[in-house]
Amino acid sequence: MRLRSLVAAVAATALGISLAACGGSDDKGGSSGGSSGGDQTLTYWASNQGTSLDNDKEVLTPVLQKFTQDTGIKVNLEVIGWNDLQTRIQTAITSGQAPDVVNIGNTWAASLQATDAFLPFDGDAMNAIGGKDKFVPTALATGGKEGTDPTSVPLYGLAYGLYYNKAMFAAAGLQPPKTWEDMVTAAKKLTNPAKNQWGMALAAGSYTENVHFAFINAAQNKADWFNGDGKPTFTGDGNVQGVLRYLDLMQKDKVANPSNAQYDNGTKSVNDFANKKVAMVINQNNADSSIVANGMKPGEYGVVPFPAPAGAEQVASHVAGINLSIFKNTKHKDAALKFVKYMTDANTQTTLGKPFSSLPVLKDAKPVFTTDAAEAATFQDVYNTKSKPLPLVPAEDQFESTVGKAMNSMFSKIATGGTVTADEVKAALKTAEDQVAASS
Repeated sequence: MRLRSLVAAVAATALGISLAACGGSDDKGGSSGGSSGGDQTLTYWASNQGTSLDNDKEVLTPVLQKFTQDTGIKVNLEVIGWNDLQTRIQTAITSGQAPDVVNIGNTWAASLQATDAFLPFDGDAMNAIGGKDKFVPTALATGGKEGTDPTSVPLYGLAYGLYYNKAMFAAAGLQPPKTWEDMVTAAKKLTNPAKNQWGMALAAGSYTENVHFAFINAAQNKADWFNGDGKPTFTGDGNVQGVLRYLDLMQKDKVANPSNAQYDNGTKSVNDFANKKVAMVINQNNADSSIVANGMKPGEYGVVPFPAPAGAEQVASHVAGINLSIFKNTKHKDAALKFVKYMTDANTQTTLGKPFSSLPVLKDAKPVFTTDAAEAATFQDVYNTKSKPLPLVPAEDQFESTVGKAMNSMFSKIATGGTVTADEVKAALKTAEDQVAASS
């Protein structure tokens, strides 16, 4: 699932807004002191993680009932689709009519933190949910601007991996790639346009997928998209070369079908892989359900970390996933903290990991989204040790939109027979950088 970031205007509009009216829709037994128990009810806005809103309710309801049994605290659940969640949170911030606890895409964290509408997980609050040491450090780092107390904590983890077709690799005498060069060599050997077979499938028409790989490839080059002051630095050589390297999979290496420029989401590239039209696809671990649903058996594919060039930084994914936030002026602070602790404990993580195809956000937890031990270990290692958070700045959403859409245009040019040079990549990133700087 793609996590969209709040526009910077939300943060600007909401700064200084009083949230005196914040709290659950049912305030029975509540008090400003945040006591828990009795008839107290929390309102929880959950993001859509399963196959439908109703599916999420089916999965979450028994989990929330257990929380009520354990604590006496009721939970009023509302599952909200991703197309609506941004607007709902924006309205809650500006109106003061907010839930107690809400799911957010972890790339939203810095923008939401800037509104001052959410409870910081400072020393006391963090200890109340079990302490920061229980979380995977890179996951916890997504909770807000570096050097501040986070205003969200990890709930569900996701990471990218390189899926490969075992039979195709075996027939060609190939081993799973360990470096970018290995991947390109294998993809070229497995590409046969005359038979409509390609080495790789790319979601080259999806600005969100494109910007993820702009970020990851640049991180492999040890490049950053913003400086320490939060100013955009898009035109650095490491960023330019990282973007060009990804574009070249279609342009120079010719291992991706030019029609991929029309693939506006990751599902289409995953389906090509599952239908054995391509030998490799880069996707997050929740692609498993789509691959199997399209008829590919678990033992027919393997997964390795998305490879970096030889000698480059070993970054294989951004830290993808969902975080939990508490509105600052909830009338049920203590109860909300108990709820966050419960949702992020080991048992709950295990219960929800399978139906939501998520990775655990806890250091010592084991993934349960797949029965393939090797695949589970690969994705958990990527998430824990080879991932880097997307830029933790309020303008992160604009970075995604401007850079991702610039890459869409460049892929379209390549797909129609054009060529994109390093200078043209730099010029496109300069335009994006100017747009972000002007609106910051």
